[in-house]
Amino acid sequence: MFLRLLAGVVRDFHPKTLPPMLRANYARELVSWFFLPLMLGAVEGGVLGIVVKKMFTGVPGISPAALDIAVAAVTAAPNVANLTSFAWAGMAHGRPKVPFIAGLQIASALLIAGIAAVPISAVGLWLVVALAFLARSTWTGVITVRTSVWRNNYPDANRAIVAGRMTSVQAVVLALSGLVIGQALDASPTAFRWLFPMLALAGFLGNSIYRRVRLRGQRRLQRMELDGRRGLRVADPRALWALLREDRLYRDFMLWMFVFGLGNLMMTPVQTIILNDEFHCSYLEGIMITTILPVAIMPLMIPVWAKLLSRTHIVEFRAIHGWSFVLGSLFLWGSSAFHSMPLMYASSVAFGVGFAGGSLAWNLGHHDFAPAHRDSDYMAVHVTLNGLRGLMAPFLAVALYVPMQRMGIGPWFFGICFVLNTLGVMGFVWMRPAVRRLEQAQTVV
Repeated sequence: MFLRLLAGVVRDFHPKTLPPMLRANYARELVSWFFLPLMLGAVEGGVLGIVVKKMFTGVPGISPAALDIAVAAVTAAPNVANLTSFAWAGMAHGRPKVPFIAGLQIASALLIAGIAAVPISAVGLWLVVALAFLARSTWTGVITVRTSVWRNNYPDANRAIVAGRMTSVQAVVLALSGLVIGQALDASPTAFRWLFPMLALAGFLGNSIYRRVRLRGQRRLQRMELDGRRGLRVADPRALWALLREDRLYRDFMLWMFVFGLGNLMMTPVQTIILNDEFHCSYLEGIMITTILPVAIMPLMIPVWAKLLSRTHIVEFRAIHGWSFVLGSLFLWGSSAFHSMPLMYASSVAFGVGFAGGSLAWNLGHHDFAPAHRDSDYMAVHVTLNGLRGLMAPFLAVALYVPMQRMGIGPWFFGICFVLNTLGVMGFVWMRPAVRRLEQAQTVV
């Protein structure tokens, strides 16, 4: 049975399932994503949040309030780092994309390896926060620029399928990385001294394979970028607002994404805190709930969401897909209110369903708005706004939850997240008529 299942997976992911001209690049990218996520798992917000919370609890010179802020910071790092997206989009403008991405992958690996050297002290705590932010910042560059590679290498008919396969591989490997980290740290809290460098070595291996990817139409893309308007710069926020003023529909989409995303991002740091302080989870169980289980669900749901995304506009997609996060926040609210681990696990499953669709929408959704030569600009706007809400959400969450918990109404914090998620999804529903009118007009033209 297992061998038949494995054979089916290999058959479905084999390069021969794609047109001949896509196979070589697809094979190189797919293999590289068997290794790169191993290192990325070390700085996943849910993983590092649990590690920081447990490893630095009770360390002299670190107060509970300071530790909770640090937990909020490391869980926020993947999203706050998105604020650097405009800088990467600007630096990559007019340059060869694959070498640029490969350089950022190496930087990420070196920073992740550096976490192994931090002392277990107040200084070490904030060094972990700084290294996590820097590693996630360089990885933001990978994500921002990679979208141009995907758009040029894979046509519309194949792009969602390819992205789904890449994301599925990343999800499985991230889950494996989280499992290894949890088990190793439960066996010995000092295991990170050798484990993080080993994970970084896996990243170097993935990088050596990724360097062989070739970007189709590289020279044409460079000419288009250099002949067109300059790339967006994070130092000039006017560029962000200019793009949003030009594209009203994209502006509305970003507004409801902000509301929806704020509710989602507020949950993670508080979930991490209560798993340690209220449920007293081990490293492995905490990482299982925040990372391993949701990520393991993703490969099962990605093919379903990929089919939906390939035939619908991103707004239509979000209006359907977003309800999985609403359900997850409802389960998490119930788990906190009734001190229920089964509901906690149920929330992880619901979030995994949501993350599966969200990972595809994150990488491909802006294509429904962006002209080809401004692909990185639109992605940079999306990623940067995610960084703004990522900067706000975790610290707002801790600022709200701590006094609410003292007043004995801590579970109602997740009720706030539930309301924000619901309002965000309804925003996508309200946008549907405008999207359909635009599609009809484009069809007539």
